[in-house]
Amino acid sequence: MDTYSAPPLKRSTRVEALELPERSDIAPPSVRAADLEILAEVPKDFLDTTHFDTVHFPPPDWALERFAEAAKDGDLAYTGYSGHPGVLETVARNVSGFLGVPVEPKRNVALTPGTQAALFSVLASRVDAGDRVVVMDPDYLFTARIFRFLGAEVAYAPLILRDGKYEPDLDLIETEFRDRGATQLVFSHPNNPTGAVYRPEIIRDMARLAVRYGVGIVADELYSRLVYGDVPFAHIAAEEGAFDLTATLLGPSKTESLSGYRLGVVVGSEATMKGVENILSVTSLRAPAYAQHVLAGWLGPDEAWLDGRIADFAALRRQTVDRLAGLDWMTFHPQDGTAYLWADVRALGRTDIEIGKALARDAGMLISPGYQFGPGSSGHFRICFAREPKGWATAMDRMVAVLEGLRR
Repeated sequence: MDTYSAPPLKRSTRVEALELPERSDIAPPSVRAADLEILAEVPKDFLDTTHFDTVHFPPPDWALERFAEAAKDGDLAYTGYSGHPGVLETVARNVSGFLGVPVEPKRNVALTPGTQAALFSVLASRVDAGDRVVVMDPDYLFTARIFRFLGAEVAYAPLILRDGKYEPDLDLIETEFRDRGATQLVFSHPNNPTGAVYRPEIIRDMARLAVRYGVGIVADELYSRLVYGDVPFAHIAAEEGAFDLTATLLGPSKTESLSGYRLGVVVGSEATMKGVENILSVTSLRAPAYAQHVLAGWLGPDEAWLDGRIADFAALRRQTVDRLAGLDWMTFHPQDGTAYLWADVRALGRTDIEIGKALARDAGMLISPGYQFGPGSSGHFRICFAREPKGWATAMDRMVAVLEGLRR
């Protein structure tokens, strides 16, 4: 009998763009391929420092209670694209107080299946193929991937280190707006991966530039509640003239360990919400309907609980810094937000893939390599220290031993 072999299925060029092959010099042949090469080295039982430990830091008790109560009522299984009206009303009220701007539930808020979907929905509704957009370097690893999927031209604005603090290069950003026709500015705040909280003056000046040149803003403020001490946090949407340009992304997935509930929040103008709803209508339809009701306990009613959690993160932050301080060849600058440490390990003289594979194989630890966060971020890696303290101490001992071995 003759055998027949079907030809390979066509692969979309958009999917190929997601792998960021343009970074092949630091992550050959592409970012996705490099990730898989590192993942192939992890043992069966490994420590994943790419996300928060939701076992040691579980969601607040009220989350499951509210979810279970909603799940008893089948009438709540379906909502409009933007979310359940009652939940939107509560979220709008709490978000308004948090951001310091008036927020109307029917015009200015949409719920999404996680902040990742919020980011995609906003960008997909604003960006056309060929548009030029500005992203910080380093910044959240999926922002550039989404832009490449949409066919946008990505301009990177490297963060500047001044007096131990990372800051955007405002001169470069203005050049992109004024001379190169950039249509969107996208940034995480606090910055992921560095944890930087930008000074209020920086946020004010970025807003003024966007208003002057009519540039859209997407501010990923997922970690905006995870700020240490009395450091002021400025929301760009609250700056003069910026609200109508800005989509603010919020959510309880990290600080509150609610990632498994898949909840994100977009706040912005009525035009922004219409765009988000259109994208949701052809992707996920809505945020998980029962899970939406968990948001009634978030962003306001949980302040006492939040204070305790941030105190725990602060202690882990000190533990991490103290343990790594003895590595005189490693450079890091602890910032004022998130539960991440961004380490400069260029002194090792190794590639990101070599370092990632060595830590996976010999320390049983998965880290987030620098190539994921920007073309200028190679030679760094990000670790999340939101872990059980004793186990984290042991893991850091293994990590230090492997890194010192690479150094020798």
